[in-house]
Amino acid sequence: MSSLGFNPYNTLNTTARAIDAGGAVGKPEASGNQIAEGIGDFRAALQQAEQTAMQTAVTGADPHAMVQALSNAELMLDAVVTIRDKVVEAYQELLRMPV
Repeated sequence: MSSLGFNPYNTLNTTARAIDAGGAVGKPEASGNQIAEGIGDFRAALQQAEQTAMQTAVTGADPHAMVQALSNAELMLDAVVTIRDKVVEAYQELLRMPV
């Protein structure tokens, strides 16, 4: 199976290495860029899955490539939905806090 292109564990591994090295965990550099890259990777995976599915339907290209691309897109979608659910949950917790 091909690489997802979007690895939600990259940031966690970077933080763990910084802690193991004895350094203090500081402010992440350009975290907005990481989010933008993640969204771009997600969009690219969906576009690739769509193109592969159309090629398979029209020209009879390799069906295994189509299944692989669709599985990749499904994994990416699951990751995005999980992240969205966590953000909504955190927002709801903030709303429940007494003022």
